[in-house]
Amino acid sequence: MPASRRMRLTQRHVDHVHRPIDDPGPKLLPGFRSATDDDYSEAVAGMLSSRPAGDFWLFGYGSLIWRPETAFEEKRKGTAAGWHRRFCLGPDYRYRGSPELPGLMMALDRGGQCTGMLYRLPEAGLEQELHRLIRRELSQLPSAFPWRWIKVRTDEGPVPALTFAMDRNNARYVASLPDTEVAAVLASACGFRGSMAEYLFSTVTMLESLGIHDRKLWRLQSLVADLIEARLSASR
Repeated sequence: MPASRRMRLTQRHVDHVHRPIDDPGPKLLPGFRSATDDDYSEAVAGMLSSRPAGDFWLFGYGSLIWRPETAFEEKRKGTAAGWHRRFCLGPDYRYRGSPELPGLMMALDRGGQCTGMLYRLPEAGLEQELHRLIRRELSQLPSAFPWRWIKVRTDEGPVPALTFAMDRNNARYVASLPDTEVAAVLASACGFRGSMAEYLFSTVTMLESLGIHDRKLWRLQSLVADLIEARLSASR
């Protein structure tokens, strides 16, 4: 990436936040229940029955761009109009947060635009791949970020794609937190899958390597680095 856009947040910062944590298991919020095999089967059946004609595309905007869950036969950059990345899904007491320091996960929220990666899934074994995907994305119901079809612009033309987008009516939707408060969570929270700082670092690093510059995330990574540095200085 250009020197003028060298990231402030580094692996060294991430290493200082990381701490080994055993999986505490699911912590259900009031009004939620654990997803079952029947729920997963129903979701996959819905994806397949509602799929538009043509190839089956998946749109990734966060961890799917640096850790794809499914097999794919082609990938390309694409932009979803009317959506943007946002840390607005909380609280996370398990994966990248804890009861003491809950995490705040990224989701696709309304407004703006979002450039990410499109993956063309193979037709052979498609149902199995979708089962892998839904088990990663869905753990509790009602889902805070249910699957849906959106239109994504590419250099080769628009394509319909499956994605997971925030439901603003869900109790887990966190609206309008200032960047400073979001950064405070990302600089501290850690769960059994790793830290929020690692999630941010991996996402921004991959976006930049793909030539995708997200100004909001770029500001957040700088704020998070500053907070970690301040904490390290205070502990010396």
